[in-house]
Amino acid sequence: MKVSIVDYGAGNLPSVERALALAGAESERVTTPEAVRAAKAIVLPGVGHFTAFVSGLRERNLTEALRDAARANVPLLGICLGLQALYESSGEAPGERGLGLVVGAVRTLPREVKSPHIGWNQVRRAGDSRLLQGLGDDAYFYFAHSYAAPKSNGTTAAVCDHGFGFTAVMERERLMGVQFHPEKSGAAGARVIENFLETAR
Repeated sequence: MKVSIVDYGAGNLPSVERALALAGAESERVTTPEAVRAAKAIVLPGVGHFTAFVSGLRERNLTEALRDAARANVPLLGICLGLQALYESSGEAPGERGLGLVVGAVRTLPREVKSPHIGWNQVRRAGDSRLLQGLGDDAYFYFAHSYAAPKSNGTTAAVCDHGFGFTAVMERERLMGVQFHPEKSGAAGARVIENFLETAR
């Protein structure tokens, strides 16, 4: 199957491409709304600042196309900043709007903990999770972020604790997101990618 990777002008796309290839998926970078709307499965990777991210999407006219894809239940996986962009807004850029596909505002990690949160950590399931299927509670994932999404009873599938319990895995039908980097998380991350692909088949 072919997975469309959203290219908004930044992000660690080669590592995502390699992770998808190892999972047996073909990938293509997409930069136009027409390509996003034609996609059968979408990965939205993200690194950097929230303003640069949403501005990159907006300048390429990708914002509404991504919303349309999510509303059509096209499998969509947001990674790190790509997860945060699924929410309504972020404290990193108070004047900017996210995609608004998930209710809530992303907020900064508390001052009393090390920020950015960089390194390996475990997650706690908050319910059934298709992305974590086949993984034990002892699995570790690689994080690199200073902002995080709040917990939500409706969409949070797993939580990570760093200053407060934040959404580490978000799932709602085929709209999904992870705060960690599965492409940098070894065998556990590879399983997350494989599980996403399984939902898309």
